[in-house]
Amino acid sequence: MSPISVVERLAVWRERPLAVCAIAAAAIAACVASLIAAPGLAGFLGAALALIAIAIAVIDARWFIIPNELSAAAFALGLVHAAVSEPPVLQAVFFAALRGAVVAFLFLALRVGYRRLRGRDGIGLGDVKLSAATGVWLSWLAIPIAIEIAALAAIAVFAVRHYAAGRPLDTALKFPFGMFLAPSIWLAWIVDATLLSVAN
Repeated sequence: MSPISVVERLAVWRERPLAVCAIAAAAIAACVASLIAAPGLAGFLGAALALIAIAIAVIDARWFIIPNELSAAAFALGLVHAAVSEPPVLQAVFFAALRGAVVAFLFLALRVGYRRLRGRDGIGLGDVKLSAATGVWLSWLAIPIAIEIAALAAIAVFAVRHYAAGRPLDTALKFPFGMFLAPSIWLAWIVDATLLSVAN
């Protein structure tokens, strides 16, 4: 059986026209916000990040998987963004890659530690790979902002869903963290490109 492509995973949302309209509206708004936050090439790269983040979110929400090609695209675009935004180029790319490696290592350590303590995976390898893009795109100050937004949003949705359904909290329930982490990377980039850049 051949693997399902990214396009095929996205195509299943055609069955929900209202959801498609909401996703399209979010994508347009995110692209416009990116260009306002960072005019020029950096803004276009930010808009591309927004589209990748939305694609990851909708795929992870439906399939509980983060496609490697989307994580790789986000990582590669992050390196390009570093090169055009933080001269000198080689130094900017090196430190962006270093941040990505550090964040990915911390996520991997969390995954391994949780598995040893609880006997099951807490986060998937897809989340670990995506976390590398967090470090590449964001400054050291913005990285914890992205992770905190993602964690709080995931906890809130998890709790509300269970409360609305009248079910007790199930800590072993599988939950698509990438659905929250991917958009949080873009949101933190907006903060990084506006508020934090001004502060620095």
